[in-house]
Amino acid sequence: MFGNRENAEVAALREQLAAAHGTITELRGWVGHLRSSETPALEGELRQLRAAVEHKKNEYMTLGTTHRQLQAEVDEWRSRLVETRDLALLQEVGVYEYAHPLSDAVAYKDALAELKLRIKLAAKGDAVSCHVDWAVNGSVKEGQKLGRDMAKLMLRAYNAEADVAVRSVKPHTREAVKKRLTTTKDTIGKLGVLMRIAISPDYHLLRLREIDLTADHLVKVEEEREQAKAERERLREEAKVAREIERDRARFAKEQAHYLAVIAKLEANGDLDALAKAQEQLASVEDAIAGVEERAANVRLGYVYVISNIGAFGPGVVKIGMTRRQEPMDRVRELGDASVPFRFDTHALIFSKDAVGLETALHQRLSHKRVNLVNHRREFFYATPAEVKDLVAELENSPVLQYDDVAEALEWRASESNRRGAPGSLAMASVGADGDLSDDGE
Repeated sequence: MFGNRENAEVAALREQLAAAHGTITELRGWVGHLRSSETPALEGELRQLRAAVEHKKNEYMTLGTTHRQLQAEVDEWRSRLVETRDLALLQEVGVYEYAHPLSDAVAYKDALAELKLRIKLAAKGDAVSCHVDWAVNGSVKEGQKLGRDMAKLMLRAYNAEADVAVRSVKPHTREAVKKRLTTTKDTIGKLGVLMRIAISPDYHLLRLREIDLTADHLVKVEEEREQAKAERERLREEAKVAREIERDRARFAKEQAHYLAVIAKLEANGDLDALAKAQEQLASVEDAIAGVEERAANVRLGYVYVISNIGAFGPGVVKIGMTRRQEPMDRVRELGDASVPFRFDTHALIFSKDAVGLETALHQRLSHKRVNLVNHRREFFYATPAEVKDLVAELENSPVLQYDDVAEALEWRASESNRRGAPGSLAMASVGADGDLSDDGE
């Protein structure tokens, strides 16, 4: 029984082996079919494609290296680039900060004179270094002389650039001018590297300080000019007030003398009704005289005005000022005479016994809304008349003699209407809040 089973298993294995051989033969047939005459060509194309891919990879790596080198060169040249256009520099400038704060323009002038003397002494000494240790025509002395001559020439070139920088510097170009001079110093150092010629760092610092002091001096001079202008305006205003007070004194004194003479005659005639009326008029004149004397004695008494000019500055901008004149509108009319194309509209007139203090307090409360954040003599603010009125109510109980929330702007509105109606003309858009807000020079 076991023999029969073994024979059956052997027969089965032989059948399986025969089937495997058949499969192998079939597979070999397919391999032979696939390895036709086109196979070597396809394998050649595949090798070419692989070579092309490797070549492109190498090219890409080379281009990447070149790009990095070029980018490094661009960055280096950008670091050397000095912006010299006034418009670009003005757009970047903020509030000027003094490099060397001094008290006044005279102090800056004295400091500059002292610094120039130090520069002259340094130029004769160790302003430039030179170390030549090779011979010219077989002579070490001639080599050293050549080095000294080259050092003098390069120092002269540096000083020429420094002198131009000092003459041309403006407050907003100070840093650009200093950077340009530093670039000149570095260039001289590169050109003189074989002879080890270089501008002394200490000497370079002196020339940079000269640029700083010159820019500071220009700003201080302009600042003092503005202060002098404000002082002249204050004195002119005080002189006008003084003349106005003297005229009122003379006029009221004349009226007082007139009524005193009339009263004396009426007392002599016994006309009691006319006498009472004359005495009332005399009392009114004496009250006016007392008011004039109060104005003369109290220099802080006056009017605070809130005005606007839509045609010049656009909506949402007001000017807050003060005057001690008896008729405050005279001052408002002066402001609109020639400095602006249209007259100012008056929104509010506030009488105060401390008009100076009220004006200052309003300016402080609205300081974050100033149009000109640098020159505080320009009394324009991004505010509405209602805002100012509310602040006045908070600060003190001063009578508001006049208040109008809406500006009439008659001249501007009429001009705009005529312009729109004119054939072929373009209506002028009113200057917005970010327009040119030049003050009237008050």
